[in-house]
Amino acid sequence: MTLRAPETVILRIQEAERLQLFLDYDGTLADFAPTPEHVEPDPRVITLITTIARQPSIRTVVISGRRLDHVEALLPVSGVLLAGTYGIQLRLPDGERIDRVSYEKIRPVLEAIKPRWKALIADREGFFLEDKDWALALHARYAADEEADKIIEDAREIAAVSIALAVDPEAFRVLGGHKFLEVGPALAHKGKTVDYLLDRFPWPGALAIYVGDDDKDEEAFSVIHARGGLAIRVCEAPCDTVADGRMESPQEVRRWLRSLLKLEIQT
Repeated sequence: MTLRAPETVILRIQEAERLQLFLDYDGTLADFAPTPEHVEPDPRVITLITTIARQPSIRTVVISGRRLDHVEALLPVSGVLLAGTYGIQLRLPDGERIDRVSYEKIRPVLEAIKPRWKALIADREGFFLEDKDWALALHARYAADEEADKIIEDAREIAAVSIALAVDPEAFRVLGGHKFLEVGPALAHKGKTVDYLLDRFPWPGALAIYVGDDDKDEEAFSVIHARGGLAIRVCEAPCDTVADGRMESPQEVRRWLRSLLKLEIQT
């Protein structure tokens, strides 16, 4: 196995009656796309998740920061629960769609922020404004460090003013990160999504395992632990994490998932 974890963790997986997998997409199942709007399905990922979805002893949830229509395009697979915008938008395995937040409540605030963010990055290199309908994300991955820091801070102040003027400021959250800023619903939170899904769709005897690569996934790790599950972080070298194990790349994640299909999972 490529999973770097204590033997006790590996044994728990091998001895589980059932597995409930919670998987991030970008940086976990597949390499990062050139831009957040770039949607190019990976046949290897589709084939793998399709095979896993057919296993009666494994349930699979893919939780992404991308909006749901992107996730659906990347994973046109039946029998899998897909969660977009950190779990605000859901497509259940039977095809039912659920929006966990009122669009009419969230969108007016984003519409107030969007033109000011666009003006802030106009004619600047290395910045990208992503509109997810339920959230706005400002990416500065390719911008110079000093300029990125200043623009992100200015964008944060703009967002704070608009949120403060909202009818319900508590309905929003601001997500930070390295050269990154996002405004969206307070429920756009992978940990809260995992809690919601485990409560709504309980599966007695299943071991929950969450695999993700960044701080948004770390928010789900503590929830998984509270539910008696395991967390696995994807990072190239040992990193600051509360996860129980580590894998170095999406390629390793895919190899590990294929290895699960060969396990004698108890039924």
